[in-house]
Amino acid sequence: MVKRLGDMPEVEARHLARIECPTYEDTPPLAGKPLAERRVAIISTAGLHRRGDRPFRPGDGSYRVIPGETPGADLVMSHISVNFDRTGFQQDLNVAFPIDRLRELVADGTVGSMASVHYSFMGAFPPEAARPHAEHLSGLLKADRVDAALLVPV
Repeated sequence: MVKRLGDMPEVEARHLARIECPTYEDTPPLAGKPLAERRVAIISTAGLHRRGDRPFRPGDGSYRVIPGETPGADLVMSHISVNFDRTGFQQDLNVAFPIDRLRELVADGTVGSMASVHYSFMGAFPPEAARPHAEHLSGLLKADRVDAALLVPV
């Protein structure tokens, strides 16, 4: 449910009003080969990781690596926001990490291939905290010959 600041409790409204909202220049899409020839990686902001991996912490701009063959039952969510609704993820992993849908698209030829590794950030962090991690991730994606990313903002 979307609320106006005036409809929120005063403390919450003041907190949200103080948060800096950066603006970004428009970037036109790049031309490229058809989707049926692309290698696709999933990048989610749901704070997902394999059971036993380091959980996300407040302000954490890093990512977690999710190998493509990871069973859904081995993924957990450590997103730290108390307001974060985990219901969809608990009912169907594909809401936050559409790995089964991507596999289907590869199987029917809509997508060329699937990356060997996928990634998850935790969306509740200042954007500048992710910059060095995103720059490092771009090199990993290139090494895996990924030329398209399915960005899943949760």
